[in-house]
Amino acid sequence: MLIFSFCLLWPATGWAQDNWELKKNENGIAVYTRKVKDEKLKEIRVVTELACTTAQLINVLQDINNYNKWVYFNKKTSLLKKTNESLIYYTETEAPWPVTGRDLILELIIREVPGTQNLDIKVRSRPDYLPPKKDLVRVPYSLATWKVVPIAPNRLKVDYTFSVNPGGSIPTWLVNMAATVGPYNSFVNLKKLLAEGKF
Repeated sequence: MLIFSFCLLWPATGWAQDNWELKKNENGIAVYTRKVKDEKLKEIRVVTELACTTAQLINVLQDINNYNKWVYFNKKTSLLKKTNESLIYYTETEAPWPVTGRDLILELIIREVPGTQNLDIKVRSRPDYLPPKKDLVRVPYSLATWKVVPIAPNRLKVDYTFSVNPGGSIPTWLVNMAATVGPYNSFVNLKKLLAEGKF
C-alpha cells in the first residue's frame, strides 16, 4: 500500500553491509526490507530500472490526479498546493476489512543534484496540514526517498526507500507483509504506465 514511495539489478550482496534482506526479485524489481532499530515496522527498499528520462519521471510524479493508475491501494488523490519547490497533496488508501482506511497529506520535493543529471526526490508526511477526518485514520509519519541516476538514454537507475507509521491499530505482521507487496506492485504499474508513452 502507499502504505505507499531501484545495471538491471545490482547484486543482492551489494546491500549486505546495510542489513537489507531480499524479499522479492521479479520483473526487474528487487524489494528488500530491514528492521529499523527500536521500531517494530520494517523499512522497505526497491531497486530497479525505469525506461524513461528524468523529465518523464518528474511528469508522472507531479501528475497527482492520476496516482490511482499506478500507486497500489490508492483510493483517491488531490492536489492541495503547488509551489516552485514542492507539491502538497492529499491521498486516501484502501484497506481490507476490518482495517480502517488511512489518509495522508504528503509533500513531494524534487531536486536535481548539482553538477549532475541525478535526482533526489523526497515524499514526506505533513499530518497536521489538514484536520483529521472522523472515518479515517491519519497516518502520522511516512517518508519515501528516490535516488535517481541516468545510466543510458531513456534509462534510469532508481533506489527507493520507504518507511511508515500507519497509525491506529494494525497488526505489525500485517503492515510488514503489505509493505513489501505495495511497493512492488506500484513499480510494476509505474513501468507499464511509462511504457504507454503518455509522459
